[in-house]
Amino acid sequence: MTSHVDPPLQPLLHDREIVLRAPTQVWSGAGGDLGTAAIDGVFHGDVRHIRSLVLTCDESPIEWIGSARDGASRVTFSGLLRGIDDATPDPRVRLVRERRVDAGVLRERLVLRNGCDAPVAATLRVRIRPEFASLHAVKAGDARGAPFEVRAAEGSAVVTAGAQRFEVTAAGGVVHPREDLVELEWRMRVDARGEAAATWSAALADDTLVVRAPERPAPWDAAALAASAPRSEPRLARWLETALGDLDALRLALPDHPADDFYAAGAPWFFTLFGRDSIWAARLLLPVDVGVAASTLRVLARLQGAADDPESAQEPGKILHELRATVLEIPGEQVVLPPRYYGSVDATPLWICLLADAWRAGMPQDEVRVLLPALRAALGWLTEHGDSDGDGFIDYLDRSGRGLANQGWKDSGDSIQWRDGGLGEGPIALCEVQGYAYEAALAGADLLEAFGESAGELRSWAATLRHRFAEAYWVETPEGRYPAVALDRDKRPVDTLTSNIGHLLGTGILDPEDERHVASLLLADSMSSGFGIRTMSTAAGGYWPLSYHGGSVWTHDTAISVHGMLRAGLRDEARVAAEGMLAAAEAFGYRVPELHSGDAAADTPVPAPYPAACRPQAWSAAAAVVARSALARE
Repeated sequence: MTSHVDPPLQPLLHDREIVLRAPTQVWSGAGGDLGTAAIDGVFHGDVRHIRSLVLTCDESPIEWIGSARDGASRVTFSGLLRGIDDATPDPRVRLVRERRVDAGVLRERLVLRNGCDAPVAATLRVRIRPEFASLHAVKAGDARGAPFEVRAAEGSAVVTAGAQRFEVTAAGGVVHPREDLVELEWRMRVDARGEAAATWSAALADDTLVVRAPERPAPWDAAALAASAPRSEPRLARWLETALGDLDALRLALPDHPADDFYAAGAPWFFTLFGRDSIWAARLLLPVDVGVAASTLRVLARLQGAADDPESAQEPGKILHELRATVLEIPGEQVVLPPRYYGSVDATPLWICLLADAWRAGMPQDEVRVLLPALRAALGWLTEHGDSDGDGFIDYLDRSGRGLANQGWKDSGDSIQWRDGGLGEGPIALCEVQGYAYEAALAGADLLEAFGESAGELRSWAATLRHRFAEAYWVETPEGRYPAVALDRDKRPVDTLTSNIGHLLGTGILDPEDERHVASLLLADSMSSGFGIRTMSTAAGGYWPLSYHGGSVWTHDTAISVHGMLRAGLRDEARVAAEGMLAAAEAFGYRVPELHSGDAAADTPVPAPYPAACRPQAWSAAAAVVARSALARE
């Protein structure tokens, strides 16, 4: 007889509370305790320092009755202590747990409030259990902590595991260091109709961190920007304020240039620099702030590829995909990524597009000029290295055998599907990447010419790409005529109708009539759920509403289509799509997750959460700014 062993599973996130200030985040249950769910913990960088954190009262159970989030970094939990209450039916003894997270610091304030006519006494304890497990192992459902040492310091306890450590202090309380945990204790007496408070904190450090909190504060006033939303749409104001608060909390910098901030991709898994994600978030946010776009460009330019290295997917001029402190292994997928990994086919043209957009939006000329060498290198990658098989299209193929199989924004293994559900084989030339490349070549030409250089060859290269695209990508299926999601290794157009075609809008690679036609397809019932644009048509063989890239809705994906519609002059279509994003924002309490189900609004008032979706996610938050532009009065 064999025993059943459950395989490790990725943690679900949909019902957990999070507070964050990058590079620190805390995931908990509804009462603030940590440890019952796989994701729970205090994370700093790519390490979960604290696995379990439990607040108890010796004299009474704590019954948690609610929570209130105040921005991205503060939450308050409300509980009752009925074991020490009086006999009246109304609860009169309350415990309030105020939690705040700053970069590298977790703080809690515990407030005991007594509404009775007699004093009450309570002994509060916080038990903190360290772990020091890798974030990557937590994601894989196979977290294993590192050995650690707990030692007493003056009025505190210090827990150390190699390069990682944290120190716990308790104002007005007693710190009890144990062999495998730290316990904090307060003996409190509260007068009738009075209150008493206790505070504690954990300061976290990691000598291996490759990111840090930025030096400058957020350069916007979230409340003022929220107030700029149309009065007829109060939901948009709420979404803007929440989204801008989340984006502020997601800002990071690199240790050697703390003044240059960028957006971490999202919590919990992507608290670092991601080329594509950081670029798109900055690009969608340009109407609010040019500064983060400029600093994101500089950060990525410093890490730009200079060599040909299949292991890291680095090539001369190529823009980084992601930055980590250590090697990233994805169990079960034979994926092993080095700390600097360049496996992104779209980050390089998108970097060029962001530079041009930021320049046009007012990025100082001197700052643009400094980036011209990086621009030339990126354009060189586009025209000399981006086409691996010489067919005239930008494509990707993992040369290491251990990198990402798909290297566009839909990077899951089954994201490039035929209408019958079969998978396309590489090299893969994604349709949207050709649009990015066309736009980038012309934008790069504009920049070079504005700074006194010639760019005729770039314009010719772009014209040729546009002509080839028109000949090679369009397909006719029972769903109509549209650009294929990609060309496969045999140059066959992979014929599924997907949201990728929305990224072509506004790039210039399509004729105006074709842009209008593509927009109409995206807003048809098979693609539009009423809560955003689905990643794949409901008529496709592989469609499933909770498939990561095969039928779900990603709000940033819809926002990119809306962004393109606005640039193409399709304001009515942009408004319709933006209203779907706004409906999703309302459904998720205005903190829009990474993705959600593709279920139709006609069938459900609220889309089902994708339970492993990150939240907040930078480009989902930035979508609020796009909605603001689409819903503004003309």
